[in-house]
Amino acid sequence: MTVFALLSVAPVRDGDMAEDVAAAIEALDDYDVAYETNPMATTIEAPDIDTLLAAVGAAHKAIEADRVSTVLKIDDKRTADHDASAKVESVEAELGRPARSTRTE
Repeated sequence: MTVFALLSVAPVRDGDMAEDVAAAIEALDDYDVAYETNPMATTIEAPDIDTLLAAVGAAHKAIEADRVSTVLKIDDKRTADHDASAKVESVEAELGRPARSTRTE
């Protein structure tokens, strides 16, 4: 079974949060999870719910602040085993192209 999650964890304060977010991401390295970070959140792929929740707890605790905000969305499909790349490939097959824009800045 594979469990997916969308995790956003950050201190509640003004200013740059890169150092704090990096600490949370580094905490994930202690667990049997795959992850990819983007500007809004981190997608996590774990072998089971217990591993996922342990990794998320570590990421939350890694931020040293008076107040921490964590948002977690879990996709626990218990009847099939899929990996994250297969989910994206399925959408791209429907689109007939990569699932990202070609916009440049």
